[in-house]
Amino acid sequence: MIYLDNSATTRIDKRVLKAMMPWLRDEYGNASSTYSLGRKARVAVEDAREEIASLLKAHPAEIYFTSGGTESNNTILKSACLSTNIADTVTYSAVEHHAVLEPVAELARMGFKTFEIGVNPAGTVEPDSLKNFNSKNTIVSIMHANNETGAINSLKEIREAIPNAYFHTDAVQSFGKIPLDVQETKIDFASFSAHKIHGPKGIGAMFIRRGIDFKAHQHGGAQERNRRAGTEPVALIIGFQMAARLAFENMEKRARKMQKQITLLKTLLKDVPDIRINTAEIALPNILNISFKDAEKLDGQAILQMLDMRGIWVSNGSACVSGTPQPSHVLKALGLPDAEANAAVRFSVSKDTTEGEIRQAAQALKEILGEMRS
Repeated sequence: MIYLDNSATTRIDKRVLKAMMPWLRDEYGNASSTYSLGRKARVAVEDAREEIASLLKAHPAEIYFTSGGTESNNTILKSACLSTNIADTVTYSAVEHHAVLEPVAELARMGFKTFEIGVNPAGTVEPDSLKNFNSKNTIVSIMHANNETGAINSLKEIREAIPNAYFHTDAVQSFGKIPLDVQETKIDFASFSAHKIHGPKGIGAMFIRRGIDFKAHQHGGAQERNRRAGTEPVALIIGFQMAARLAFENMEKRARKMQKQITLLKTLLKDVPDIRINTAEIALPNILNISFKDAEKLDGQAILQMLDMRGIWVSNGSACVSGTPQPSHVLKALGLPDAEANAAVRFSVSKDTTEGEIRQAAQALKEILGEMRS
């Protein structure tokens, strides 16, 4: 089996699982309990918070654990407009993940002003297009890197265009793959997840800059300094810590290997008739998105199913909307027609992907396309 859908999720690293196991079996205390078993869990949680904060050049008090990127995005955007009441306007890009698009749509239904910004042919936001939204009552949400094409936005340049607005970035895909310094970029909010970097599912984090009077969106207990109620999942937090540590320690090495595999894949597919490369030159090192100019003759879902039958797992976009009939909103924002956006294929490799797997996948895709076109 050849797994090339690592933008959807990754296989948990054995070292991450090993680090988690004691906290699943023996050290099972509630981190909010005051006796020794609970205190030990609290120390572990705060140690993880400190390490993850240091990787981002953040202060530990600026990191809050959540269940993942979707919760982080929802919490930041909804609390900014509802609970915290610091914004009445949300500006976002046309290629955001649905974990941003859907809460924005919900805020629009509640009466908040929302504005969608288009992207350039590379799939990134032009900072100048945001200058009309440089207002202290606006929160601008622009993802760091796109989950379908890998396109990378310049957070520093975007911040320079909107110095007065609140700035949030969905960094779920970029975290651990490319550098992110919250001090240099001067972002106010960010969202992260562990399962994109060989960590466990069900754990993520928010970055909330100190000084922002941010109020909880989820209520119940006083966990996470009263900003996110709910018993801390200690084992998942430890897994997140280990996955982040390994990702940042090996970032350059992993990036070189993944980029090598993506470059090989592009080379192997360059002679495919009517192929279009939708991933720009400046992109995450692990993603290649392709489509076909004669897509009206092809069946996008059939391509994925036929690859699956050969033991090759890829996708045509975000896993959150896989199996649905609508074409990719990201590729449509790049100007692709519906048929082509619906028949795209996204390859996303990991640190564990081999050259042999890339060669097999490329050959299988060529054979499938040949059969369909004949």
